[in-house]
Amino acid sequence: MTINEIFDTTSYDYILPEELIAQEPAKPRDSSRLMVVNRKGSCISHDIFRNLTEYLHPGDLMVLNNTKVIPARLLGMKKEGTARIEVFLLRPMDNLSQTWQALVKPGKRVKPGSSILLADGTEIQIGESIGEGIRIVRFPQDCNVRSILEQIGQVPLPPYIHRTDIEPCLYQTVFAHEDGSVAAPTASLHFTEPLLEKIREKEILFSWITLHVGLGTFRPVKEADIRQHVIHEEYCEVSAETAEAINRAKKENRRVIAVGTTVVRTLESMNCLNASLQPGKVNTSLFIYPGYEFKVIDSMITNFHLPKSTLLMLVSAFAGKDLMFKAYAEAIAERYRFFSFGDAMIIL
Repeated sequence: MTINEIFDTTSYDYILPEELIAQEPAKPRDSSRLMVVNRKGSCISHDIFRNLTEYLHPGDLMVLNNTKVIPARLLGMKKEGTARIEVFLLRPMDNLSQTWQALVKPGKRVKPGSSILLADGTEIQIGESIGEGIRIVRFPQDCNVRSILEQIGQVPLPPYIHRTDIEPCLYQTVFAHEDGSVAAPTASLHFTEPLLEKIREKEILFSWITLHVGLGTFRPVKEADIRQHVIHEEYCEVSAETAEAINRAKKENRRVIAVGTTVVRTLESMNCLNASLQPGKVNTSLFIYPGYEFKVIDSMITNFHLPKSTLLMLVSAFAGKDLMFKAYAEAIAERYRFFSFGDAMIIL
């Protein structure tokens, strides 16, 4: 593979039959399929997610994202007129959470300064554009935005999920705790409480990070050269306890297993010059693509990602682009289920 092919956005494209896009999660969650990709020898095998412990060792440190999806999709109408407007909140811009970045649809009908009446009567102001379709949205100073979301907000499902009867809890991990994501960390959707207990019984250790999934996860790479793409910032946090556990595991040559690309980006963002992992809170815009040298993780669990997405580029960086596309071709041939509610992969 040439250098040009590695950085060519079109080389990360693939054809996926539409019927392989999962429209609902497996029941139970841990009955989804699991592709096992071993980087040593470029071996690929197949299993069920509930058998995940077969690929884990006592002393492994599994790191998960405890973010919680907020009901960020709000419906309303223009104060003057009858146009129905959707406001999709992305992230707060202040500590009081009265001002947000948001997507507004249809954006052409909503000029800066327009007022939108939400279903509960709350009047919000639509402000200026800050690029790429993102608008500033301001709530009244005396309102509780979180309360409004809980009352009238809807959990935003990805546009490729067409079912409208999905229960919101199905798009939430069983260990979701910290409010802030506009999408689920989907690799974690496969876990159930019995499976977590089974993992604990094998003496695998757990640590937690928080990364609130935002727009950067979904924006496709439009530039011809992937190196020209800029990822939107996403808030992430690593506690002192988690940093200490990871640094100890690395020192003792125990594996650090990242559950999901959000965990990968968080841990790699917090690494300091190939030294130890640092605790803290940052807004990360780290874009990982082939050529990146991983400093923290030794293995990862992930789903099957969209063509030409930054997530596909990340897993290609970790597993090797040729091996990853070999795995995707086999997944399609074996009728795996793709994307948010789809099947899983562990890369060893």
